Amino acid sequence: MIGPILRGGAIGGRARQALVRVLVGGHGRPLGAFILLVFLLASLAPAPPLISDLQFVLFDAYQRLAPRKPTSAHAVIVAIDQKSLEQLGQWPWPRTVMAELIRALGKIGPAAIGVDVLMPEPDRMSPGSLAVVVERLDPQLSRRLAKLPSNDSVLAEALAHHPVALGVAGAAELESGVRSAGRAAPFRVYGVDPKPRLRTFAGALRSLEQLDAAASGHGLISVDPGEGIIRSVPMFASVDGVLTPALSLETLRLASGNNGFSVTADRRGVRDIRIGDLVLPTDEDGSIWVHFSPHDPARFLSAVDVIRERVDPKWIERKIVLIGATGLGLLDYKSTPLGEQIPGVEIHAQILEGIFEHSLLRRPDFLRWFERALMAACGVLLIVAIPMVKPRWSAVIFVGIMTALSVLGFALYYWKQLLLSIVLPAGATNVLFGVMLSGTLIEADRQRRALRSALDAERVAAAHAAGELEAARRIQMGMLPPPSAAFYGDRRFSLQALIEPAQSVGGDLYDFFKLGDDRLFFMVGDVAGKGLPASIFMALSKALYKSAALRSRPEDGTAIGEVMRAANDEIARDNPEMLFVTVVAGILDLKSGELHWCNAGHDSPFCLRPGRITPAKLEGEAGPPLCVVEAYAYRPQRYRLLPGEALCLFTDGVTEAMNAAGELYGRQRLLSALNSLGGFAEPLQVVNTIRDDVRAFVLSAERSDDLAILVLRWNGDEL
Repeated sequence: MIGPILRGGAIGGRARQALVRVLVGGHGRPLGAFILLVFLLASLAPAPPLISDLQFVLFDAYQRLAPRKPTSAHAVIVAIDQKSLEQLGQWPWPRTVMAELIRALGKIGPAAIGVDVLMPEPDRMSPGSLAVVVERLDPQLSRRLAKLPSNDSVLAEALAHHPVALGVAGAAELESGVRSAGRAAPFRVYGVDPKPRLRTFAGALRSLEQLDAAASGHGLISVDPGEGIIRSVPMFASVDGVLTPALSLETLRLASGNNGFSVTADRRGVRDIRIGDLVLPTDEDGSIWVHFSPHDPARFLSAVDVIRERVDPKWIERKIVLIGATGLGLLDYKSTPLGEQIPGVEIHAQILEGIFEHSLLRRPDFLRWFERALMAACGVLLIVAIPMVKPRWSAVIFVGIMTALSVLGFALYYWKQLLLSIVLPAGATNVLFGVMLSGTLIEADRQRRALRSALDAERVAAAHAAGELEAARRIQMGMLPPPSAAFYGDRRFSLQALIEPAQSVGGDLYDFFKLGDDRLFFMVGDVAGKGLPASIFMALSKALYKSAALRSRPEDGTAIGEVMRAANDEIARDNPEMLFVTVVAGILDLKSGELHWCNAGHDSPFCLRPGRITPAKLEGEAGPPLCVVEAYAYRPQRYRLLPGEALCLFTDGVTEAMNAAGELYGRQRLLSALNSLGGFAEPLQVVNTIRDDVRAFVLSAERSDDLAILVLRWNGDEL
C-alpha cells in the first residue's frame, strides 16, 4: 500500500520526501524499530476488546482441534432428566422425592454431593400446605395433615445426615428473595485482600433457610458472569463481602474433609486457592480456564434409576456426585469452545475432572512476558533480515515465523495445557513485514531509478557514439507496452502485437491497457511520414491519446468517440510541422464482448470469426485523421464479438509493403493469408502469419513503410 501511495502522489512534495526518508533511511530499520517499540508498549496496557476477542477465538480453536480426553471418573451427574420427569412427575418435585434421592445416594456412599438446584420457596406439596387446601372439604383430614412434618423438614433431615453442598446463585442487585449474605466455608487469606479483583455479587439467591442451614456446604452455581461461550469459571467470588466458593470447589472440599480454603493474593491479584494439600493456580480474578471434553452421556445417571436402585453402586461409591436438571425446559444450556451446548451442571463436572487430572488450562503471568519476548524476537528478525534478502526470501521468512508461532502456541496447549496467545506477536509480525518490505521495495525502487538514470546517461553517450537513431529506436520501442497482454492474467481475452519500423525509428504505434476490471482499451496508429520526426510525433501522440483515454468514463462505451475528439484537440495543439496521424481505437467490454470503436482515417480492421473461413471487414463510418479537422465530432461504432472472434488491426505498412518489382502486397493477399488460418487461431499465430507472409513477399527489398499489427481475440466471459 505504501509504495502505490507514494508513486500515486497522494502524499506530495516535502511530506512525501520526508516519508520516503523515514521508510528508506537505514533500509527502514529505524521505522521498524519504532513500530516494534509501540507494539511492546501497547502490550503492557489492558488488551482492547478486539484483541481479547481474537485471543478467545484462538484458544477456542486449540480446544476444537484437540479437546480433552477424560482419564478419570471422579464426578458423576445424577440428572433430573426427561425419563425421571416421566416416571416421578413434573418439576418441581415434592421435597420428599429430593430427600429420597439424597438418601439413596447416601446409602451408596459418595464422597460428597453437590446440588445444582435452587429451592428458595417452601414446598407447596407439604402436608401443612395441603391442610389449608382440604380444610373445608375434610377438617379432620386437614388437622391430621397439619400434624405431619413438612416436606422441607424431611429434605432438611436428609441433607443434615450427608455431605451435601447446596447451590447458591449470585445476584447483582438486592431484590425480593435475595439475601445480602449467607453461610460459606471459611477462607484464610495470605497476602493482600483479594476481593477487589474478584467477581462481586450484592447478594445471593439461596435455598429455603431450613434447607440452607441443614446443608454441609454452599457453593456458587453462577458459572457465566457474562454472555456467550463459557471459557473460564470463577472458583470463588465476593457475595456481599463474604468469600464464597464455586459449587464444584465446595463439593471437592466436602469430599476431602477440609474445613475451609486458603487463598494467596498479591497486588496483581489472586495467585492460587488451596484445599488442604491441593493447590489450584488461578487467574488474577480467581477464575480458572476449563479444559473441555466433548459432551459425554456416560457422565450421567438418571435420578429415577438412583431412587429405585437400578444403578451399579460402583458408579457412585466414593465419587463426587452432582445433582442437576437436564430435562426439557428445565435449564439453559451453556455454549462451550467445542461448539456444543451442555447443561450447566456438566461444566461443574468437567471442572472437577480437570482438577483430578491436573489438566485445567492455565495462562500464568510469565506467558504474557513470553509473548512479549516472542514479539520482540520476531520483530528483530524481520528488521534485520528483510533488508538483506530478496523479496521472495522475505516471504519465506514471514511464512516461517507465522508457522512457528502457530506450532508453538498449539504445542504448549497440547502438551503443557498453557494458553499462549500469538495474537500480538502475529499482529506485530504482519505489520512489520509490510512496513519493512515496503521500505525495502522503495529503497530498491530508488536504487533502480538511480541505476536507470545512469543507464539512460550511458545510452545517450552510446547514442552519440553509435548513432542517435539507434538510441532513439530503443527509446521508442521501450515506450510501447509488451507485445502480449498475458501479464494481465485475464483469460477472457488474448492479445498479440508487433511493430517493425522501416528505419531505425518509425511513426507506427500501438497501445492497450485495461480501464477498470472489465474493459480493455486498444489502438493502432500511423503517423504521416517516417524516421525521427515521425517517431517524435508518434511518442507525443501515444502519450496524449493514452491520457485522454484514462480521463474517459470506462463504464460508458460511447466514450471512445469523446476520447478520439479529446485526443485530436490535444495532439493538434502543438503541431508546428502540421503532421497528422491515422488511428483506429476501441473499448471492448470483456464481460459481454460488446465493442465500441472509432476510426480516424485508418484502414478498417478485419474480423476473424470461428466457423467462417473468410474474414470480414469491420464496417463503420471513418472520420478524418487526427490533426486535420479541429474539434471534429468522431462518431463511435458498435459491434458485438462472439466468443472466439478476433480483430486484426494493421497499418498500411502491411498492405503497401513493396517488393523488388515495385508491386504492393495489397489487401487481397492479406485476406488470403488470413484465410489460411481457417477462421480460428491464436493471436500470436495470426501476427506471425502476416509478418512471415509480408517478409516472404518483400524478400530483400528495402522496407518502404513502418509495419504494425495488433490482434485481439475475445474468449468469452464464461472462462
